[in-house]
Amino acid sequence: MATNKRVRKTARQFYRLCVVNGSLDEHRVRQVVEGAIRSRRRGVLAMLHQFSRLVRLDRERHTALVESAEVLPDTMRAMLVADVGRLYGSGIETSFTEKPALIGGVRLQVGSDVYDGSVRARLDAIEAGL
Repeated sequence: MATNKRVRKTARQFYRLCVVNGSLDEHRVRQVVEGAIRSRRRGVLAMLHQFSRLVRLDRERHTALVESAEVLPDTMRAMLVADVGRLYGSGIETSFTEKPALIGGVRLQVGSDVYDGSVRARLDAIEAGL
């Protein structure tokens, strides 16, 4: 149990070393991974597993996925990018995809936050209520 705590603590410390001005520095992440592999210390694989989990979660927090039934006009895309930036701060990468199964509306996911204003979500909610 103490080993797991130590591994998580070490991974968090390495993660904090990789954050520069509020965002993850890819170069520092590579240096941490390469240094850990070269060290060949006991428990390095478990620490790298925890470290990669933290990096993945950070990446998800800084990525917005916008799904819509049809291609959104440029003005709507710009408005969504501005709103996401206002809500989550600058440095959010926004990607747009088309998903016809939504029928209409927009679904936005940033990390574990999901805002679903699609027709499909409303129909599913009505169905669940019956």
